Amino acid sequence: MDSKFEKLPARRDYVQEVYKVLLDAISDGSLAPGARITQEDIAAQLNVSRSPVLQALMLLKKDGFIQDAPGRGVQVTPLDPEWISKLYEIRGALDSLAARLAAQSRQVLDPALIDRGRQASEGTDVKAMIDADMAFHSAIYAASGNQLINESAHLHWVHLRRVMGAVLQVSAQRSSIWDEHQAIADAIAHGDGARAVVLTDLHTSRARRNLIQRLNEVLQQQTSPSPEPHGA
Repeated sequence: MDSKFEKLPARRDYVQEVYKVLLDAISDGSLAPGARITQEDIAAQLNVSRSPVLQALMLLKKDGFIQDAPGRGVQVTPLDPEWISKLYEIRGALDSLAARLAAQSRQVLDPALIDRGRQASEGTDVKAMIDADMAFHSAIYAASGNQLINESAHLHWVHLRRVMGAVLQVSAQRSSIWDEHQAIADAIAHGDGARAVVLTDLHTSRARRNLIQRLNEVLQQQTSPSPEPHGA
């Protein structure tokens, strides 16, 4: 396991903190799919006892982020392109509904969301790219006025972050993503619900197609045998 974590400050209950540290690492790809995780290593890096680490790992296993490893121990759950594709179907439906509802009241999204997103896309900080993307879509969920959309969408986003992290670790972010976000925001602000839905559907389908394609490429590279060295 190559990821390095900062020690947590002294306190009694570390379970949620350990859970968040590991979930962030899994989500942004620092802990890659299939990577083995050991209680001892995590406890030592975070400067905590093994008990909260064990409890955090149990929660991550329950939520589907880790699984039993072959032999013994646990590993980060491998990514399944087909399952991720189905998640995008659900996300797309929720995003379109949120955009339409937000447009009905001509909600104006904070322009800083777009600015931060463009800045993040020009850098190499994978977590910043994912956080900016999530912040934009979360703003639309909030603008919809329907709290159930926000709650439902975020159940899926925690898993979608994983595929984004895995892909962005080895590939640049799609260059048009923030132009698409800007167009969606403009349609919502102008009260054009139909256009907001069309643009959101296109945005989601492009993101889904792009990420699934690149994820398959990543998985293929991971499973392909290394070429044998040629003789001098």
